[in-house]
Amino acid sequence: MILSMAVIGAVVAVIYMFVPHDDSKDPVKAIDYRIELVTAQRAAPYPVMAPEGLPKGWRPTSVSYVRAEGDAWHLGFLDPDRRYVAIEQSTQAPGKYVPKVTHQARNTGGTHMVDGRAWQRWEGEKYDALVRVDRGVTTVVTGSAPMAQLTAMAEALESSKPPETPGPTPSGPTGSPAQP
Repeated sequence: MILSMAVIGAVVAVIYMFVPHDDSKDPVKAIDYRIELVTAQRAAPYPVMAPEGLPKGWRPTSVSYVRAEGDAWHLGFLDPDRRYVAIEQSTQAPGKYVPKVTHQARNTGGTHMVDGRAWQRWEGEKYDALVRVDRGVTTVVTGSAPMAQLTAMAEALESSKPPETPGPTPSGPTGSPAQP
């Protein structure tokens, strides 16, 4: 039994030596969210928001779009100081949706102006948030970052629907466009 344990220990030691152990590397990988953004823009019944022109150092880390949960759009980032900021959008009722995505933050009753628009200010133990409800869509900028970084993200948000792709051109019997 001791001989078997020695063999197993030797195998484990060899495997350990060949597995990279660079503790200085950042374990958080930046993602490319463009495909998910276009997919969400086409599927969502509202203009999906994503940041444009963020300063260097912001890294996208998570993305999702879940139609079955009120067309919920999520895009998460780490700011240059490695604090979390997320954009959340949904057609769910704000009273249930906002506490869910902000880890139970509460409306302070105050507002915060971003690009001339009033956002509700929410505060919580884990996350703070800026919240806007417009035409049945709740948009939340939330995270562990300070309000200045949440504001920077809200300022960078742009919304758009992708351009409609033209349908096939009706054609006559010879393949040429049909004449009206």
